[in-house]
Amino acid sequence: MKRVALITGGSRGIGYGCAEHLARAGFDLAINGVRAEPDAAAALDALRQLGAKVVYCRGDVSKAADRSAVLQRVREQFGRLNVYVGNAGVAPKVRADVLETTEESWDHVVGANLKGGFFMAQAAAKWLVEQKLADLKNFSGCIIIVSSISATVVSTNRGEYCVSKAGLAMVAALLAARLGEHDLPVYEVRPGVIKTDMTSAVTSKYDKLLAAGLAVTRRWGTPDDVGRAAAALARGDFPYSTGSVIMVDGGLIMPRL
Repeated sequence: MKRVALITGGSRGIGYGCAEHLARAGFDLAINGVRAEPDAAAALDALRQLGAKVVYCRGDVSKAADRSAVLQRVREQFGRLNVYVGNAGVAPKVRADVLETTEESWDHVVGANLKGGFFMAQAAAKWLVEQKLADLKNFSGCIIIVSSISATVVSTNRGEYCVSKAGLAMVAALLAARLGEHDLPVYEVRPGVIKTDMTSAVTSKYDKLLAAGLAVTRRWGTPDDVGRAAAALARGDFPYSTGSVIMVDGGLIMPRL
């Protein structure tokens, strides 16, 4: 029986990169997103071409009812969950100085990234524990929280985003500590500057910065880079590394003189 992975925000960008590599690693997939299923059809079909059974679970993780519906669909379609990849997230609609951050923008970003990220991971964690207790010898699972270098790297024109990612880093640490007794590892994957729809508006800025040495590896990161890391964790290649932060940033945060 193939293992099942649920990936929030999995139909495009970093989430799709994770989904692609998990499909290649032999997982069946539950893909969550906010778009209508026809709008995600091309991505879902491409994942099926890799041999995975793919079920689309539409829902906004910032909403309790949607979170419940997503997990219920996974239960109905697969009856099991082995890997939860918490990737769904949004950027501020308008980048504004931290002194001008609005409550509306805060609620939008923190609601999706941190509130939604916390409670979706919490629900997934409860299900993983339930399955582990029912089959201690044979069940294996893990949680992968996709955060960002913005958990520690300050951007004063998107403070709400940085706060949300710093909070997610703590979510990963809390769950790692809590689930240790059940031998369910939890990891945080922390991408750097990744070329996705979310970063398209600042392409010119980062083209110049990366060429000038912003990161040790002088190129954009890609969803494929993040997906490779997620697949290694999901496969169980790092069973004794729970609580670890996996940097996928090309050496961007490495202190240098």
